[in-house]
Amino acid sequence: MPNDAKQSKEPELNIRLAAPEDFPEVLEIAWESLKENAFISPSLHKLAQEIWAALHKHHGICGVIGPSSGEIQGYALLRIGTVWYSDTPLVEEKAIFIHPKYRNAKGGRAKKLCEFSKRVADKLELPLIIGVLSNFRTAAKIRMYERVFGPASGAYFLYNARTGQPQVQADQQQVMEH
Repeated sequence: MPNDAKQSKEPELNIRLAAPEDFPEVLEIAWESLKENAFISPSLHKLAQEIWAALHKHHGICGVIGPSSGEIQGYALLRIGTVWYSDTPLVEEKAIFIHPKYRNAKGGRAKKLCEFSKRVADKLELPLIIGVLSNFRTAAKIRMYERVFGPASGAYFLYNARTGQPQVQADQQQVMEH
């Protein structure tokens, strides 16, 4: 088989740091992620603040994945903060999300964003707190996280709530207007 026939027709995936000009696209995909992952009513204003700060590297960073000259297919939103009992900084994963239309495509986008998150923590020499809070394909996500990060250090439980329940569809127009 000629080399040309072996080559994938999909463009090469790259992870890059999101920049302020990516704000509308990152905000849109982040809002999309809430359809699956939110378990209480989301605030567009709060979501925008978290993303805006990370895009300006103010106590955080946002990595995006996709072809170099194409749409953003997924993102990892990381913020620098502390836990309630310490002043020691850490990297806190706020979200890793792959747009549903790219989940079955080759390339391991979610794994690559997890590895990106590890590299950020390694470079900053800070611990990384990262997890799966989802009622959608949870077991598969946990297996992938365990392959990348090692054994889990606990579990999340939701009482009187389930991810993907809040109505975020009605507010979708707000995202498109900003």
